[in-house]
Amino acid sequence: MDRFASMEVFATVADTGSFAAAADAAGISAAMVGKHIRQLEEHLGVRLLNRTTRRQSLTDAGRDFLERTRIVLAELEAAEALAADSRARPRGELRINAPFSFGVHSLSPLLPIYMAENPEVSVRLTLSDRVVDLVDEGYDCVFRAGVLHDSALIARGLRPLRLIACASPTYLAHHTQPKCPDDLARHTCLGFAGSALEERWTFYGDGGETIVPIVSRFSTNSGEALRQAALAGLGIVLHAEELLADDVATGRLVHILPEWRSERPLHVLYSPDRRITPKLRSFLDFAAARFGPASHRS
Repeated sequence: MDRFASMEVFATVADTGSFAAAADAAGISAAMVGKHIRQLEEHLGVRLLNRTTRRQSLTDAGRDFLERTRIVLAELEAAEALAADSRARPRGELRINAPFSFGVHSLSPLLPIYMAENPEVSVRLTLSDRVVDLVDEGYDCVFRAGVLHDSALIARGLRPLRLIACASPTYLAHHTQPKCPDDLARHTCLGFAGSALEERWTFYGDGGETIVPIVSRFSTNSGEALRQAALAGLGIVLHAEELLADDVATGRLVHILPEWRSERPLHVLYSPDRRITPKLRSFLDFAAARFGPASHRS
């Protein structure tokens, strides 16, 4: 029988004065109360209680043992509270995967804030534009851009990534600048390999949605490689605003079709089979607060 449980029953008997009252307080039978006390006395080799038909009183050994019992039970309660607090506090290594451009330009600048708020969490961030296997590769959560396809993971929708179409001044010097999305059919475009952006680009304007098939003379699954190709004048790129903003600001790239919007859905995903630890929960809440809920197009 659990010795700590027996000590708790003994302290309850001492407080209530009878087996029956202790049984009511502990939610067990009076016979079970008696069994706890007998086994505790047998283990200690002393009598703890003087028993009468109506009431139990402490022996001298019982009073001494009760004093120590209360100390032990208080320490046990404190230890259990400490363990519960440890479980509730975010701690340990958090493994995250994110698309390269989003990770570099949007996520990484905010991670120091998250880590300052959660000083016992360390972060291991990997960036890649391929679709990683969250479970097999051991990630706590992953960010994914684009439409999700029959994922068995749990997804939290975030604010979509804003995309902008850009071309270099060199490219535009030899080609007529597009005035509307349909004009892109007559241009060389740079496709994002392995995604819908390799074959078609979607824009939103006052007239609603426009889907444009594109011809990709050059495609890659790296946003940075697409940027470099656009800077070299190889064609028009459609990618995350965060990746291209500095080039637009310095004139290395020209933002074309500025009155037309384009975006990609963004989600943070985690496994339904993995217990949501305090560190994961804290990061999911942080991501939702910083990157916002999924917005709705008007």
